[in-house]
Amino acid sequence: MASLISIGMSGLNAAQSGLHTLGNNIANADVASYSRQQTVQQTKGSQQYGNVYIGSGTTLADVRRVYNSFLENQLRTTTSLSSDAASYLKQITPLDTALSSSDTGITAALQSFYTAMQDAAAKPTDDSSRQLLLGSAQSLGKRFNALSSQLNQQSTDINSNMASIADQVNKLTSTIAQYNDQLSRVSATQGSPNDLLDQRDGAVRELTTLIGAQVVEREGNYDIYLNNGQALVLGKTTQSLEVAPSQNDPSRMALMLNRGSTKMDISSSTTGGELGGLLRYRQETLDPALNELGRVALVVSDAINSQFAQGIDRNGEFGATLFADINSAKAAGERSTPRLGNSVGSGNLDVMIKDTGKLTTSDYQVTFTSPTVYTVRKLSDNSELGSFDLNADPAPVIDGFSLTLNGGAPSTGDSFKITPTRNGASAIDTVLTDPKRLALAAPLTATSGSGNQGTGQIGQPTLTTELDIHDSAQRSQLQTGLKYSTPVKLVFGTDTGSPQAYKMYDAKGTEIGTGTILPGESNTLKLSVPMVDGSGNPITEGGTQQNFTFEMTISGSPKNGDSYTVSLTGAGSADNRNAQSVLDLQSKATLEVGANGKGISITDGYAKLVSNVGGKASQAGMDSSATGALQQSALDSRDSASGVSIDEETGNLIKFQQYYTASSQIIKAAQETFATLINSL
Repeated sequence: MASLISIGMSGLNAAQSGLHTLGNNIANADVASYSRQQTVQQTKGSQQYGNVYIGSGTTLADVRRVYNSFLENQLRTTTSLSSDAASYLKQITPLDTALSSSDTGITAALQSFYTAMQDAAAKPTDDSSRQLLLGSAQSLGKRFNALSSQLNQQSTDINSNMASIADQVNKLTSTIAQYNDQLSRVSATQGSPNDLLDQRDGAVRELTTLIGAQVVEREGNYDIYLNNGQALVLGKTTQSLEVAPSQNDPSRMALMLNRGSTKMDISSSTTGGELGGLLRYRQETLDPALNELGRVALVVSDAINSQFAQGIDRNGEFGATLFADINSAKAAGERSTPRLGNSVGSGNLDVMIKDTGKLTTSDYQVTFTSPTVYTVRKLSDNSELGSFDLNADPAPVIDGFSLTLNGGAPSTGDSFKITPTRNGASAIDTVLTDPKRLALAAPLTATSGSGNQGTGQIGQPTLTTELDIHDSAQRSQLQTGLKYSTPVKLVFGTDTGSPQAYKMYDAKGTEIGTGTILPGESNTLKLSVPMVDGSGNPITEGGTQQNFTFEMTISGSPKNGDSYTVSLTGAGSADNRNAQSVLDLQSKATLEVGANGKGISITDGYAKLVSNVGGKASQAGMDSSATGALQQSALDSRDSASGVSIDEETGNLIKFQQYYTASSQIIKAAQETFATLINSL
């Protein structure tokens, strides 16, 4: 009877173990990393009675973890992808809103400026209209500044988030390494510790929400590798992440892998998780948006300044610039950043904008192959643009900019990162404060002689020699020439034949040119005037007489002796032709101007930026929804296999209760049988 009691006791123990395991499952039903556990029973050894074997009960063989490594790996991968997409979407949404909103974007401010420009053009002598235009320019500049500040703040926040996430990653990798150590020691002597295995899986899953990682199981340990192949955890050892200034661009923070003796920049190769989403957003969206916004600001400043410089203000002076000089010493110096590790005494490079229409949104890497020769690599597509010499005169123009040395001479191997447009929006500033200095009038005005007898009609002249605001010598030379080489008079000769001849005289009455027209038709005259200085001396360059050119139309039939005078526009003029030219910039091709002269306007350039970011934001929303659905599907699959089902556990609980009761009855039957046997004796 002792064996029957033993069988009953083994059943009780098995039922009790099952109840304990079920209770543990139910208690941990809401623990994300917990895997459902099951008891595994096996038969005790049988005892031989004659030619037969009679069983001796049951025993608990194992409490196993219901676990599927394929489903767990699938959940890790989808968690990493979903976290990456969610992080990217979280960053791009406010950027999309800021660029497209009428309250924060550039479109409304640009339209307000052009509306004020139209009002000033309609009333060029009205001081209130000029003041309104000046206020609109200030608002436009501040809108660029505010938007740039918001984008730069986002960049600063990303740097802070990177540091915080890197710290969390280091703590998790250290925890995983400790689990590896505990498991290797416990498993060797005490079986499989299910709770430790679950906790390690939970730590790995939490790690994949922060950064993309791959898990390789080796001798019971988890080795953790980044998606670029670099190891974070190898058994009990770890390699840490840190955030530090980038070697190629110390103004930007980079993600570094600390491998003990060396540190490796892994910013460009890190993918997955929240950290991967931040880095992907900065590289693919934020930096290009800053560059594009800066390019638009540079074109606005340069194009409007250049056009105002061609005109005459209300005081009769040549036009003043409305916005700050885009090539100021401060602006030029901020467009270049020396690489960490450049030779001692090496200076910096000044980046001068030569043609805003040729600027791209890319950054560039300049590397010196000798103290004066450098190569340029375009970072957006990693294309090599060629080799150039610092001593070349004039300095070579590369995608609209040129480089000059500022400070000590570089050494072979020195490198600089060039960001021609990055700070354009933050640097734009309205420097003109006197509305009378707005040059709304064209520089030349034509008048008909008071004694003219014919039907000849003239159109107002257009100065075709442009004043270069980036070349102080050319600007000064042209302004002097226009001031002292005018007025210019055209006097027509005999009107009895066709074509009809005319002569052109300078301010001193000296004949400086001749030409003909076809009477009765519209004629476009392209005229060149030798320039003189205030003393009447010819203005020369390299021994060559310098001229300015202009165009004007003459229609009808002038009589013999009829004359027309072209003079510098005077003070208080009601002329608005230069204001109209500024208005034309609204639709003129000023960005991405190719060799054929085709490009896009300022308005279209900003619209392109809004469209690109909006498209990426829309795609990010779809990616986040899709990866979120994949993660939920993977989680459901994992939970269906390893998760705790309360309904299932409740059913098993009843089963083990009955099992426990039945085993108790075996012991009770053995007791009664034994008592009957004793009583019978």
